[in-house]
Amino acid sequence: MADKKQEPKQVFEREYIVPLRKGWLKVPKYKRASKAVKTLKQFMAKHMKVYDRDLKKVKIDIILNNEIRFRGMKKPPAKIKVKARKFDDGIVKVELVQIPKHIEFARLREKKKLEKIEKIKKPEVKPEEKVEEIKKEEKVGEEKKIEEEKKEELEELEKLKTEIKVPKFREKHLSKDKGVKFHRVALKK
Repeated sequence: MADKKQEPKQVFEREYIVPLRKGWLKVPKYKRASKAVKTLKQFMAKHMKVYDRDLKKVKIDIILNNEIRFRGMKKPPAKIKVKARKFDDGIVKVELVQIPKHIEFARLREKKKLEKIEKIKKPEVKPEEKVEEIKKEEKVGEEKKIEEEKKEELEELEKLKTEIKVPKFREKHLSKDKGVKFHRVALKK
């Protein structure tokens, strides 16, 4: 049997107000937001007791990362309130305590869209039934195409009849040795 992956269990959860200013004041302006993220990771590694203070085991939420970089690379926040959760495999996940309202609304909209899509989906049909339905649709489609082609041909013929003007002919005598023959010549209008 296939082994199911076991989800790591949460060991503990804490909230912190992390001071970022002391970290990002030490670097040039264009590196400040990146240094703020690094400072946040170092703070979490220290306070959540990560083994060897390995920064790779500290995972920052996308929303938190966007919040730090919201005002640009040169103006990160001086401090930020976060919630940190440590799992039994040693990984620490960090997220914002208060998610901004516009992000919450966007998440709700996405959930509603997904629910609508699931409602719209048809129940699965067996492959044999699908093949039969497709064949029926093809037959109906071919019949409609043939009818449309016939209608188009009739319309084209009617247009040609109205466009073509039959010229009036006059018989002209052509005399030759063997006798008189008639030749048809179109009259000019």
